[in-house]
Amino acid sequence: MENFKRNIAIVCGGDSSEHDVSMRSAEGLYSFFDKERYNVYIVDVKGVDWHVEFAGRNNIKIDKNDFSFVMDGKAVVFDYAYITIHGTPGENGMMQGYFDMLHLPYSTSGVLVEAMTFDKYVLNNYLRGFGVRVADSILLRRGEEYDEEEIGKRIGMPCFVKPAADGSSFGVSKVKNTDQLAPALRVAFMESDEVMVERYMEGTEISIGCYKTRAKSVVFPATEVVTSNEFFDYDAKYNGQVQEITPARIAPETAKAVAEETSRIYDILHCNGIIRIDYIITKDADGKDEVNMLEINTTPGMTATSFIPQQVRAAGLDIKQVLTEIVENQF
Repeated sequence: MENFKRNIAIVCGGDSSEHDVSMRSAEGLYSFFDKERYNVYIVDVKGVDWHVEFAGRNNIKIDKNDFSFVMDGKAVVFDYAYITIHGTPGENGMMQGYFDMLHLPYSTSGVLVEAMTFDKYVLNNYLRGFGVRVADSILLRRGEEYDEEEIGKRIGMPCFVKPAADGSSFGVSKVKNTDQLAPALRVAFMESDEVMVERYMEGTEISIGCYKTRAKSVVFPATEVVTSNEFFDYDAKYNGQVQEITPARIAPETAKAVAEETSRIYDILHCNGIIRIDYIITKDADGKDEVNMLEINTTPGMTATSFIPQQVRAAGLDIKQVLTEIVENQF
C-alpha cells in the first residue's frame, strides 16, 4: 500500500455558456494537484460525450455505468471526483446525484445544497430566514406576463436583471430605466427559464473563499473587485477589465464580520470543499458598513489568476496542500 495513489478525476466542461471557463479551471487544478500523491485525469463532460483528455493521444470515452475508462487494456477506476463544472450539470446537483449513486466521493456540497445555491432567488430567500442580508428581488418565469412599470416601482431603478441559474455574468444586465427592462429580460431568458430582477446596491464589491475539514476551518482574505465597467461582467472577470485587490481595502472590523458571516453561511448550508461568496459592502444611515450577500459559488474558478488561488497565496498557504486536505477529508 506504500505506493498506492488515488485516481482523481477533474470533472469539467458542462452544458452551459461557461464550458470554456470550466476547461480553464480544470487546467489550473491539474497544475495545482500533487502528482506524486495522486494520478490526476481531466474528464470533459458535455452532453452525452464524456471523455478523458490526453495531450498527444486520442481521448478515451468514460463508461458512465461506473465512471471508469480503459487505458492500455487496463480499467482505471476513480477514487474521487473534483468537480469544476461552472453551470449545469456540475453546479446544480445533477452530477452530485450521479456520483452519490456510484458512492464516489466528490469535492462539492451535496445535491440539495448545489441545487439551491445554483438558483440565486431560492438561495437568497432561504438564507434571508437565517438573518443573512440580501437584496430585494422578484422572480419572473418564461411565458409569464409582467409589467415593466410595476417592476420598476417594486424594485426601483437602477436594478440588475440576471438569469436565476447561471454564472460568469452571462445574460446579466444593469438596467437604468424601465425602457431597458424588456431587452434585458430577453437577454437573460436566453440563459435561463427563470430570471431575477434585483435591487441595485451601491458599495464595495468583494469576494471571499472558505473551506472546512474535520480538522480545521479556513476563511481566506477577501478580494476587492474594482472595475470601470457598469458591473463585474464577463469582460471584467475574464478579459482583464478589472482590478483585483487581495486583501480587500475594508475596515478590519468589516473584514472580521465578512469572514464570520462566510463561515456561518458555510455551516448553515453544510457545505463541502471550497466555496466562494460574493458580497457588497454598503453604508447604513449612520455611515456604518453593512455586509450584503450577492451569491455563492460552489465550484469557483481555479485558474492561476482566479480569486481562490489569489486568496490562498495571500493567506500564505500552498494550493497543493489545500487541495490535498480537501480530498483526504473524504476518506
